[in-house]
Amino acid sequence: MANTKKNKQKNQNKKLTPVQQDYKELSQKHEPKRPVFLNCIRAFVSGGLICLIGECIRQWFIHYGGFDEKRAGDPTVAVLILISVIITSLGFYDKIAQWAGAGTAVPVTGFANSMASAAIEHRREGIVLGIGSNMFKLAGAVIVFGTVAAFLIALFHFLFIPGSSGGS
Repeated sequence: MANTKKNKQKNQNKKLTPVQQDYKELSQKHEPKRPVFLNCIRAFVSGGLICLIGECIRQWFIHYGGFDEKRAGDPTVAVLILISVIITSLGFYDKIAQWAGAGTAVPVTGFANSMASAAIEHRREGIVLGIGSNMFKLAGAVIVFGTVAAFLIALFHFLFIPGSSGGS
């Protein structure tokens, strides 16, 4: 293991030959420029559209489902996850995500997509070793860091915000 790290460091510190330098410069000239501004706009629009759909679903639960504003969020998230899993299983979510970029990865729909696509990809390996273990490879890190972040925010809220130490 230590030898591998040393070899990588040697290769990184090694100077390029003139031919390698020419090739590197040539490849950098022909590398397509990334449309960063356009990608940001697409992510903003697509993420906003997902949030708009979520808000429409939430309003439906408030007006027609008998939920109050505080309790309408849970079924809204469940419906968004269900829609995301259905769209993933039909093969459309990846096409949308290629165009939209991070706008589809950040909301809860992106998390549902990552879980569903891993389950679909590894279903032939069996329920436990295929779906169960591979589905949580990506999602496990999200769950762990989400839980840690929630704990730290709750701790900060408890320690530094007056009147938050219990009760209603």
